[in-house]
Amino acid sequence: MKQAISRTLFGLLGLLLLSLGLSAQTLLIMDTEGHSKTVTGAQLAKAQRVTVNVHDHDTSANFEGVPLSAVLASAGIALGDKLRGPRLAEALLAEASDGYKVVFALAELDPAFATREIILSDIRDGKPLDAKEGPFRIVVPGDKPPARWIRQVTSLRIVIVK
Repeated sequence: MKQAISRTLFGLLGLLLLSLGLSAQTLLIMDTEGHSKTVTGAQLAKAQRVTVNVHDHDTSANFEGVPLSAVLASAGIALGDKLRGPRLAEALLAEASDGYKVVFALAELDPAFATREIILSDIRDGKPLDAKEGPFRIVVPGDKPPARWIRQVTSLRIVIVK
């Protein structure tokens, strides 16, 4: 009986720590004018999610997350019919905790322009991303080498290419 109670308490403690960890995970999103918004792991967990089945270094993987376009829209980054003219020279600079950076043309993230869905993932094969990959990772289906599948994403900045 004591073991069952201990296991139950341990399980509840684990769930509490997991939920605290989700809310402690943050991502900074900044627009071209320097306005920023912070998105938490808990907020992303509540967003409409998708799963992509891909190969990561010759290994099959299922990544779950939020379309990057939806993440940007939640921070007030206008896409769709608002993305035209000079705004087509805008890009997304994704930065990782280790200093690694990658760039995406904003149009390639917009469902009005692109046919593939690039996601901000927090789950791989049904489990939260480990410390090597997470808490957030961008997954780009269709890229042959996964060089832009940036791990440990800390910020997303919209920049103007001059």
